[in-house]
Amino acid sequence: MRNYNPTNPLNPTKKVRKYKAHVSSLGTTQLHLRNPYMIAWWSAAFPGFGHLLLSKYLRGYALFIWEIIVNNQAHINHAMVFSFTGNIDMAKEVLEPRWMLMYIPVYIFAIWDSYRTTVDMNRVFILAERENADFNSYVIAGLEINYLDKRRPLNAVVWSILTPGLGQLYIHRVVTAIFTMIFMIVFVYFSKILIAIHYLFLGDLRQATQVINPQWFLFMPSHYGFAIYDAYVNTVENNKLFESEQRKFLQENYQQNRVKFPVLINE
Repeated sequence: MRNYNPTNPLNPTKKVRKYKAHVSSLGTTQLHLRNPYMIAWWSAAFPGFGHLLLSKYLRGYALFIWEIIVNNQAHINHAMVFSFTGNIDMAKEVLEPRWMLMYIPVYIFAIWDSYRTTVDMNRVFILAERENADFNSYVIAGLEINYLDKRRPLNAVVWSILTPGLGQLYIHRVVTAIFTMIFMIVFVYFSKILIAIHYLFLGDLRQATQVINPQWFLFMPSHYGFAIYDAYVNTVENNKLFESEQRKFLQENYQQNRVKFPVLINE
């Protein structure tokens, strides 16, 4: 295990100001450059997702749960279905204005705050990258073992397609994986999507359409897409972090040792 040095090796009296990663038993948290517009887009797709991509878990979970509660009370997803089918009058009738008016400011805040936070974290990453401080790359605890290594992004995508959350387990993002899998079960159960698929296999399209709950079903596309995107991006960035940490270790411990190779000189 590599020693974790909280001081600057060039100046032992000076503490390290910024780290670019932290490896714990629950996962690997790291800073890396992100596109603020992409993060804002995920917040627009589902409040909380943008913050989860930034590893701002408490804020992300709060906004995520808020979205589910307020959206269900305001019947926003149900109104969207009527709007998509051109039934504007039914969309207006199904909406609950007391909850809908409370929904709007928090929804806008989620987009704005995720964009602002991404810009700030990109600046912090640049400073941390320049400082290039040591960080723990391996941890062994009573419940879990976590360490930096290289994984295949395609595997993370495939497992996320089969079941959202498995891609996060593959790269050891335990908290996000549990959160994603639990709410995927909730969405599948209340939307009755599996019952609708059962009727589709039987060829009963009318019954499949009637049994599905659109209010809960519209949560699933964003949730499904987020699981795939999050698993892929974090696999790629974890691979980059592993290469960066390994490169620094080799430079500090082996680069200064010059090895002379014999050279044959033709007469």
